[in-house]
Amino acid sequence: MKCFSSPRTSYLAAAISALVLGGCGDSGNGRDVATATEEANGHLENVVLQTAETKIFFDDFSYQSLEEMGKNQWKARTETGHPGVSGARWSGDGISFLADAENPGNTLLRMTSSTDGSGENTNHTQFCHQRKYLAGTYAARVFFRDEPTSGPDGDQIIETFYTISPLKADMDPDYSEMDFEYLANGGWGEPDNALFATSWETFKLDPFVKDNEHSTKPGSFAGWHTLVLQAGDNKLRYFVDGVPFAEHSERVFPEEPMSINFNLWFTQEGLIDSSELRSYQQEVDWVYHIADQVLSPEQVEEEVRRLRSGQVAFTDTVPDWNPKLESPCGL
Repeated sequence: MKCFSSPRTSYLAAAISALVLGGCGDSGNGRDVATATEEANGHLENVVLQTAETKIFFDDFSYQSLEEMGKNQWKARTETGHPGVSGARWSGDGISFLADAENPGNTLLRMTSSTDGSGENTNHTQFCHQRKYLAGTYAARVFFRDEPTSGPDGDQIIETFYTISPLKADMDPDYSEMDFEYLANGGWGEPDNALFATSWETFKLDPFVKDNEHSTKPGSFAGWHTLVLQAGDNKLRYFVDGVPFAEHSERVFPEEPMSINFNLWFTQEGLIDSSELRSYQQEVDWVYHIADQVLSPEQVEEEVRRLRSGQVAFTDTVPDWNPKLESPCGL
């Protein structure tokens, strides 16, 4: 069999070619077209049709500095206030980039937050992307930890991936927020570690009043996880590593465009009785969004593989709203 390269006229043709010609190396064991076609059709189940109107946001976090990251419209939070420890500092100092020890050539983003139990020595970390996202599919690959990387254990630490709009007024009916939140040391009624999925209708900060739907699964989620959120058909569906985690109703479906966010913070009521400094970390490998389309977790994984194999470290074809919205990074 002669091996050759030809123009890629379709995904199916390319898949069949790759599978049939797989034996064109040293082994010389090619496969028949029928077998290759069947396998290629299996791949096609997870392929997303790309058109000029497809609106995608993807970031592989292949940066060397926060300044470089800012050129792609990310911003680090510096605004003080809710949530977390009163008097705590929010800054980009806790954002760093490191080589992926398990995947040579890959870069990870790391958030580091620390506290000694006092407000003035508590450092929270958050970063946000533009406020322009609404219906569609959201996904991220994140690394959660159950223990601090230094210092004593036990603080209620919140490790997250979420979308959010500004709260224009107390109990604003148009407020929108969708959260994955991992509580490594319990909190919010959970005695030990648990993962929360929460979809918000609205809230009031002081005194605190909440209106949301939430789902919780106790147990450790330490390690790498792919989080997928489908916002479509007036329902919100949350997945963890391809497994359905929660489904929330039309009542809490987002109505206002949101920003994409990650943060790492301590609860005020959950600090341990210690003045020793302790630090917690969370890593992010990539983040993905496709507007106005509901993708399965398998389709998301296929899309990320497609982008990475094409050496796409960052792309953003999701248009701004008209007029362009301000993008605060403070919740």
